[in-house]
Amino acid sequence: MPRTWASLAPDLYLEPRGKRRRAGLEQALREAVRSGRLGPGTALPSSRALAQELGLARNTVADAYGQLIAEGWLSARQGSGTRVADRAMPAEPAAGVSRLWPARRRTTYDLTPGTPDLAGFPRSLWLAAARRALPAAPNHELGYQDPRGLLGLRETLAQYLARVRGVRTTAERIIVCSGFAQALSLLATTLHGQGARVFAVESYGIALHRDIIRAARVRTQPLAIDSSGAIIDQLVGIGASAVLLTPGHQFPLGVSLAAERRVAALEWAQGSGGLVVEDDYDGEFRYDRTPLGALQSLAPDVVAYVGTASKSLAPGLSLAWLVAPAQLVDALVESKRVSGARTGVLEQLTMEEFIRSSAYDRHIRRSRLVYRQRRDLLVARLTQRSPGVSVTGMAAGLQAVLALGGGLRGRDEPSIRTRAHRAGLAVQGLGEYRHDPDPEAPAALVVGYGTPPDHAFAGALEALCDLLG
Repeated sequence: MPRTWASLAPDLYLEPRGKRRRAGLEQALREAVRSGRLGPGTALPSSRALAQELGLARNTVADAYGQLIAEGWLSARQGSGTRVADRAMPAEPAAGVSRLWPARRRTTYDLTPGTPDLAGFPRSLWLAAARRALPAAPNHELGYQDPRGLLGLRETLAQYLARVRGVRTTAERIIVCSGFAQALSLLATTLHGQGARVFAVESYGIALHRDIIRAARVRTQPLAIDSSGAIIDQLVGIGASAVLLTPGHQFPLGVSLAAERRVAALEWAQGSGGLVVEDDYDGEFRYDRTPLGALQSLAPDVVAYVGTASKSLAPGLSLAWLVAPAQLVDALVESKRVSGARTGVLEQLTMEEFIRSSAYDRHIRRSRLVYRQRRDLLVARLTQRSPGVSVTGMAAGLQAVLALGGGLRGRDEPSIRTRAHRAGLAVQGLGEYRHDPDPEAPAALVVGYGTPPDHAFAGALEALCDLLG
């Protein structure tokens, strides 16, 4: 802690009066927190006292405090004054401690894709559903369960998916999982046991998903993507037993699989005995077009459909649903049984009630409106501040692709991310999603506009525009 607060910003008095002094004070305080000079919980002087010490107007200090509170650097409570918020960086792991799952570094603004606004989780509605569901649950439902999950939730999901996504299924063909990762692992393990050795994937996707397939001793083979989605013709002759697709809204590029390619994918599966794995990761969030029905609805016997609550509610619920072709159900259930993995009964009971009471539908409608407004604001701000940046992939979902132009290439993305991190902004480069590295590909960022809470979204956009210039 400094001996005098003036040492935080010794040259502040040289700045012209007004906004530049306030901005200078804000930046000095951010740097003091980021560097650890001001640790979590450190009490700051009152706005009056700091203004006197720095020779500033009290309103300048008060406005700077207010901005930093809104950004999450500081906190203020009645009776305890203004303090440094709990933003401490995670400590380095001790010798021998695994780094395979590193703690996520905190930043001022998080625009990484793949997560909804967790502050928007409907806590009171979820709690109300749990209070109704638990007293009404039969005692036996608290015991060891069918590996497929609770029958009541599976019946409810069958009705909901038919109504909202056009999925054709019965409760017997639904397996409740702890997330998409577990569903994919069950599919890859089961298919390997049946002789699969090649699993086709889109050339852009989540690296963890490819790792899961490889962990089942199945090789991944990429399919190129263009404006009409994955190029299905590339399935011919590669010996694939399955293909993983995001047909409704490709992740991360945001294109949808064209109608003729949907048909081609199903014809390939029917003709070769292969399986299409449909990842409907954000099926609830469509903005500028008529929602596309699930691919599974066209051929339930060759498509395994997977949906989750990770984008619509929160990843921490660990709830997903795998709708399997009839001929695969028994093998998948056995794979889940021997894995020892189970999905929490209380979460299943609550989710069933949450859907049955229409609370889920109401939450989706509210969330869709919020995310659409955020997307529109992102486009408007970039158009105004960064006209050289091309924005695509936003007709649905929670992320956009920003093509940077200016001759930048994939090899430049790490340095751009480093600059962003230094400015307190978390973004991801498109190259992180490529199956095969390509340092000469045009540089782009994948920006998630669902992650920041409402109070921080405007600041996140300002930081993004400052980065892009």
